Amino acid sequence: MRLSALIRILAVVAATCLWEAQVMAADGLISIKSSFGPEETMKRLEAEVKAKGLTVFAHVDHAAGAAAVGLPLRPTDLLIFGNARGGTPLMQQTQTVGIDLPLKALVWQDEQGATWLSYNDPAYLAARHGVGEPAKAAVGAITTALHAIATKATAP
Repeated sequence: MRLSALIRILAVVAATCLWEAQVMAADGLISIKSSFGPEETMKRLEAEVKAKGLTVFAHVDHAAGAAAVGLPLRPTDLLIFGNARGGTPLMQQTQTVGIDLPLKALVWQDEQGATWLSYNDPAYLAARHGVGEPAKAAVGAITTALHAIATKATAP
């Protein structure tokens, strides 16, 4: 099976799995509406990332940065995390995927006060960098893990 067909299948499966939650998708970005506020969503996200054995590399509070220079910004909080076992096979095949790794998830609040958790679709990243057949298992594992983490962080 060609990688592009596999990527499309993985994207459809991921979209179908996420359909029950409110989901937005745009150019490889998956956004899931959270049942919690921004702070609680981020706490749950970070706890779930750690529970899955992933490393948290950084936590960037964009709203705090904006406030520090006197600018308003609704809650916008980025978590950067990953695991060398998941990302290295992709980079071994196509090193440019390293620009999109480690993984990132953004917790943000929209104009109506709803909280969202957004992350890059691994299949989209693989296609973007031309990651081929040998890394398809890694892409599938990352997709499954991100879906589980995001669901646990956003669902009651």
